[in-house]
Amino acid sequence: MPQDLTIARVLHILAVVVWIGGVAMVTSVIIPAVRRMKNKGEMLAMFEELEGRFSLQAKWMTLLAGLTGFYMLYRLDAWDRYLQLRYWWIHAMTLVWLLFTVVIFILEPYVLHAWFQKMGEKAPERTFRIIQRFHWVLLLLSLLTIAGAMAGAHGWFWVN
Repeated sequence: MPQDLTIARVLHILAVVVWIGGVAMVTSVIIPAVRRMKNKGEMLAMFEELEGRFSLQAKWMTLLAGLTGFYMLYRLDAWDRYLQLRYWWIHAMTLVWLLFTVVIFILEPYVLHAWFQKMGEKAPERTFRIIQRFHWVLLLLSLLTIAGAMAGAHGWFWVN
């Protein structure tokens, strides 16, 4: 494999590890810990502070994953894989990347932040339950995609 593709793959995998690893941390550790807080007013502030710190990392890592992923597709001239069902994981990677990109770059700053503030003050428990379910869906979709991509990259195709 040419060196530029190796570097792109390494950067791509590192970006995904940091990005999805952070999503796993927020989903399985931070949100449950915040939900157990006794002071409901502090729940919002604590979650905003903790997720806010991860948000910048997630933005950079999502951007890096997207750039390296599309670079590899371009460099390998592998666009035709979008037309083959056996490469479903490339579709899934693109979908997961697109979902996260829309959420963190568009919906979160322009829609979700205001919704979170409004709903979090009215019904914090319900709000955090919704947020946690949403995070679990994204995390599980991401992990399935990672498993499919790793299997597919090593020649194991679930669909022929």
